[in-house]
Amino acid sequence: MGTGEYEYSKPNFEQQAHKVAIPPPQPFIKSLKNTVKETFFPDDPLRQFKNQPPSRKFILGVQYFFPIFEWGSRYNLSFFKSDVIAGITIASLAIPQGISYAKLANLPPILGLYSSFIPPLVYAMMGSSKDLAVGTVAVASLLTGSMLGAVVNANENPTLYLHLAFMATFFAGVLQASLGILRLGFIVDFLSHATIVGFMGGAATVVCLQQLKGILGLEHFTHGTDLVSVLRSVFTQTHQWRWESAVLGICFLFYLLVARFVSTKRPKLFWISAMAPLTSVILGSVLVYLTHAEKHGVQVIGELKKGLNPITIMDLSFGSEYLSTAIKTGIVTGVIALAEGIAVGRSFAMFKNYNIDGNKEMIAFGMMNIAGSCTSCYLTTGPFSRSAVNFNAGCKTAVSNIVMAIAVMITLLFLTPLFHYTPLVVLSSIIISAMLGLINYEEAIHLWSLDKFDFVVCMSAYFGVVFGSVEIGLVIAVALSLLRKHGSISKRENRSWNIDTSNRCPIYFANSSYLRERIVRWIDDEEDRLKASGENNLQYVILALSAVGNIDTSGITMLGEVKKVMERRGLKLVLANPGGEVIKKLNKGKLIEVIGQEWIYLTVGEAVGACNFMLHTYKNDEKPTSTGSSSGKETWSDNNV
Repeated sequence: MGTGEYEYSKPNFEQQAHKVAIPPPQPFIKSLKNTVKETFFPDDPLRQFKNQPPSRKFILGVQYFFPIFEWGSRYNLSFFKSDVIAGITIASLAIPQGISYAKLANLPPILGLYSSFIPPLVYAMMGSSKDLAVGTVAVASLLTGSMLGAVVNANENPTLYLHLAFMATFFAGVLQASLGILRLGFIVDFLSHATIVGFMGGAATVVCLQQLKGILGLEHFTHGTDLVSVLRSVFTQTHQWRWESAVLGICFLFYLLVARFVSTKRPKLFWISAMAPLTSVILGSVLVYLTHAEKHGVQVIGELKKGLNPITIMDLSFGSEYLSTAIKTGIVTGVIALAEGIAVGRSFAMFKNYNIDGNKEMIAFGMMNIAGSCTSCYLTTGPFSRSAVNFNAGCKTAVSNIVMAIAVMITLLFLTPLFHYTPLVVLSSIIISAMLGLINYEEAIHLWSLDKFDFVVCMSAYFGVVFGSVEIGLVIAVALSLLRKHGSISKRENRSWNIDTSNRCPIYFANSSYLRERIVRWIDDEEDRLKASGENNLQYVILALSAVGNIDTSGITMLGEVKKVMERRGLKLVLANPGGEVIKKLNKGKLIEVIGQEWIYLTVGEAVGACNFMLHTYKNDEKPTSTGSSSGKETWSDNNV
């Protein structure tokens, strides 16, 4: 060009002028209605009630709150056979676990059996999961014991302690049901995946350490849950260690771990691991009875009262001076139980390609805990170990919970005297073997490779629980997660896939559930529109990720769930314009392999063009890119994710 002047023509802006359409103003009421709908009803749960006569709306309403009336009409003998087998199998696990976890909560062992009778019956009527097996869990039991034990000593004042446990369960149920009815389930989302991994691992470590009391046969033990307090209590009482108890505990723990290892390597032999706890209880009881080991330092359960759950509604004292403690315990344990139960239910629902409603699950959990608090039960949810056994045993519906409850009822009526000689050390071994499965070090390593900040959150929760308390660990992890929400620590940098990402929003733990439900609702709306207009069926769903600056492990999991939802509906998921940081995370999370590299594009235009090309090139059954049977030519694009 040299140094000469460069002349250029001035653009004619008058000819190129154009107008951008401005949305018309909306009345305040309509705007408020849309805001409320987007916040509390992203999945549009009232869709099924539209254009229905009053009688049909009533039936649908009953089926919404009591799903058993919806699937019960399709129940058959084949389902019943499978559910009976699964129910008996999980009962064999529920009985010893229930007794063990009640001791962990400093409650009478019989309450563990009570809690495996009434709540499963309530859940079977109101729950939406086919695979969830209801019962007590170790982490909630530990929380109950530590939080109530800090105020009232269970040994010195057992009646007051018991009443506080029932009140805490009642408030947990009220919280859970309220969150579901008011559509406030997003509150639980503030427990990110990394938080739950670290918290559960820390709680499992603390629970295992607490079982040293039973393994070593110690009569006095610290009420603290932190590592320092437990080790101090153990090593200052070396003169009281019982070698008989230790040998018995190590032997049964070895047996339980071997049984679990065999079942892990050969899933068809799941029953070996499922039956191992009950087998341990039977063998331990027989051994103690024959050798009179209870006279040589081996502690036993003692007498368990026969009979069904006593009514305890009159024990709920709302004027108690310890009411604030009961409320606090109920809130903390209720949220943790919700997070665990819903996560477990969604995991197994994905395996069987069906969907569960998180808000309906919250209502079901809440009602079963409210009912439980009035019938001598303490907090219950859907534990992973029991649900995994239920799933592997081939359950078809929630009837397996009813079968389990009947088996527990028979035990309460006739078999409780048989547990008199059950050694406490066996219960400790059962708890330890179950807790070791919650220390997910592989997932922690995965978090390190995927997202360093998520790893920090995970480890903060873990060490906070182990060296502080369960409450401290939870508060630290949630605080760090919220700090990330405001973006004060997250990376901001340019990537080759797109331009500046500094003003983009993330897909992360706090909004992943909302986005999943909102995406599904968009698809429902589009399919309804196509059906009403007589156009071809939907074939592709394009998610434009240009506004997404980052994504965490919860967001990656959400996209994987959306992919499975698309597959169930015969649709193909396509991603467009993911930023550099996002594509790196998707690659490390193995999601690109799941979606397919060929279905990720740099721009929405390229994605639309590729989808249209496939629709025009492949017809009907020849089209290899979608499981749908129609050869429609519509492409749906979401630019708001």
